[in-house]
Amino acid sequence: MRSSNPVFSRRGFSRDTGTAGFNGQQPQAGGPTVGANPYATGNPYAEGATNPYATNPYAPQDTQLGAPQQARGNVMTIDDVVSRTAMTLGTVVLTAVLSWLLLPVDPANLTKSYGIAIGAFLVALVLSLVQSFKRKPSPALILSYAAFEGVFLGVISAAVSTYIADGVVIQAVLGTMAVFAGVLIAYKMGWIRVNRRFYGFVMAAAMGFMLLMVTNLLFAVFAGGDGLGFRSGGLGILFGVIGIILGACFLALDFKQVEDGVNYGAPREEAWLAAFGLTMTLVWIYLEMLRLLSILQGDD
Repeated sequence: MRSSNPVFSRRGFSRDTGTAGFNGQQPQAGGPTVGANPYATGNPYAEGATNPYATNPYAPQDTQLGAPQQARGNVMTIDDVVSRTAMTLGTVVLTAVLSWLLLPVDPANLTKSYGIAIGAFLVALVLSLVQSFKRKPSPALILSYAAFEGVFLGVISAAVSTYIADGVVIQAVLGTMAVFAGVLIAYKMGWIRVNRRFYGFVMAAAMGFMLLMVTNLLFAVFAGGDGLGFRSGGLGILFGVIGIILGACFLALDFKQVEDGVNYGAPREEAWLAAFGLTMTLVWIYLEMLRLLSILQGDD
């Protein structure tokens, strides 16, 4: 089974040597039996879910998720996830800053600037889809995605800051950091429980949200204006808040994915997939935050 990040379709932890991977879905704690297939019933959150990395010779061999384990060799750790995520997000930030400085947005070259942004976005989209369908993570592919995503964010952010709402970019960055910190604290404190019901609700809400946004875009392209008005005014504010909440929910899913990967002894290379997913979720939250703040400042 596969899940979807609200930004792009992506895979979670991969499948390898015949063992089931997470694919953005995480088994619940409940005394798994090593070696069995956690997806045999088609339910990634079923009680008695099993260790999908039982064939990894370096994985801990304890059968109880969360039990004290003696990790050996090439297994993923939180430090691995943090370092890979820092590299991926750092690439996004670096290329965004360089794009802002080297590709200035001015009235004479506005069309060219938007063309560069759209081109970078499409390349990032293709790279993310290629990685989503690969069996194993490719650091070069993920960092290339981050670089092109950074170009897109840099040009768009410069345009919004210059022509729509001066200073909104810093506010959007701080807002994104606040959402990340808030969700992390809530997850660690147990205020957010990522289970089958939570996952199903988030997936349904994300699909509905994306369908509405695509419909709005089609109306805007063929009928002109702002389409159905989902991206401006009161409705724009409402859907901006919904978009940020969805991003926060996907952060919780990402945290659960990482936690289970570490507990189950996922191979160290899987940390790149965790970084990939976290980066896409944070980009989604930043863009929704940027649009929401732009609407709010434009209404002042």
